[in-house]
Amino acid sequence: MDGKQTGKIPPMGWNSYDYYDTTVDEKAIRANAEYMAANLKEYGWEYIVVDIQWYAKNPGSRREEHQYIPFAEVEMDEYSRLLPDADRFPSAAGGKGFGPLADYLHSLGLKFGIHIMRGIPRIAAHRHDAILECLVTADEVAIANSICYWNPDMYGVKNTPEGQMYYDSLFRLYAEWGVDYIKCDDICRYDQPSAKAEIAMISKAIRRCGRDMVLSLSPGPAKPEEAWYYEKHANMWRITDDFWDDWRLLKDMFKRCEVWQEHVSPGNYPDCDMLPLGRLGKGFGHERNTRFTYEEQKTMMTLWCLFGSPLMLGAEMTLLDEDTLALLTNREILAMLHTDNVPRQIYREEDRAAWKAVNIRTEDCYVALFHLGDEEELQVEVELDELGVPEESNATELWSGETCEVRQTLEAKLPAHGCAVYLIKNNTGKS
Repeated sequence: MDGKQTGKIPPMGWNSYDYYDTTVDEKAIRANAEYMAANLKEYGWEYIVVDIQWYAKNPGSRREEHQYIPFAEVEMDEYSRLLPDADRFPSAAGGKGFGPLADYLHSLGLKFGIHIMRGIPRIAAHRHDAILECLVTADEVAIANSICYWNPDMYGVKNTPEGQMYYDSLFRLYAEWGVDYIKCDDICRYDQPSAKAEIAMISKAIRRCGRDMVLSLSPGPAKPEEAWYYEKHANMWRITDDFWDDWRLLKDMFKRCEVWQEHVSPGNYPDCDMLPLGRLGKGFGHERNTRFTYEEQKTMMTLWCLFGSPLMLGAEMTLLDEDTLALLTNREILAMLHTDNVPRQIYREEDRAAWKAVNIRTEDCYVALFHLGDEEELQVEVELDELGVPEESNATELWSGETCEVRQTLEAKLPAHGCAVYLIKNNTGKS
């Protein structure tokens, strides 16, 4: 097992963070999994990811003071490995860990993922707890001055044979549980000097564990000069800090995608972060509908799909409305995710942008036009010779399904923050 996902589609799924923050429990995971299996799985959505602090007791109980309670009580085995809090995840009781929950998701035809923090639990180091099949204890592999500045749960791990043994034991446990996806935090942007080496240690542990797992690195922004390193060791890496439902963040993503456009390939996916759609924020104490307008939601879905970003939904799925579900199940839009479609920006200005993606097998061409300004309506266009298609072509707009004949210039009048995305099929007989 090399730990690399070699599929042609970036991971698509749901993550508990945007709605639940630290407070998600087994009941919520099962309910969202059942919804995905019934309503989204046939469109390619398959991962259910339990995000941060699933091991913590009483998370969220001091939310006005701390997002992550310092030195909180945690579930942990005798080998310094965190376990699910059995009060929130009852099926984990008796040392079963996430095994029963993973088995249930697999029975629905879904895949199971968890969030972890880089490192080893600080409490394990303070108590000199054991490491599986290792002669040294947790304190001897811990880096005492390597602590995440926003979550105090962990120390970094030394890049030594004993440190690798700790990570190997951790991923052996995850493999036993049936984990398919790891989101590793406090690691992608190298806030701590040990983070880069720990990426390689985690990658090695996945290769050794006997189970294929997607490795997702957070938070961003990732370093463009380190693209080769992320590609070698991971499947996904965040190109932004936490992305929320704010137009300024969405507009800024066009710049980030421009930087990373040449690094999308099978098994390697620059990650635009989660889709903050639907109902959000309950665990943060301010439950709400997304602040994105419907036009902004279409723009986000279009850019993420044409660029080839992983898709991780942040909403409480059981509360999705029909319009949001329609956004997530548009087969023509989702088809752009396939890595046979090579994304490239055509141009970007302050108030407009254009992207294309050409299929390397069929030579079909996707073209997206974006209105990035605040003007009520704006005409955005691109010349067909810039697309490499005949100057007289037929185009289908994928959100509306409308078709049109295009001569020399593809153009659209777009509302503020809106988009149009077209498929121009190659008619030379290639397939």
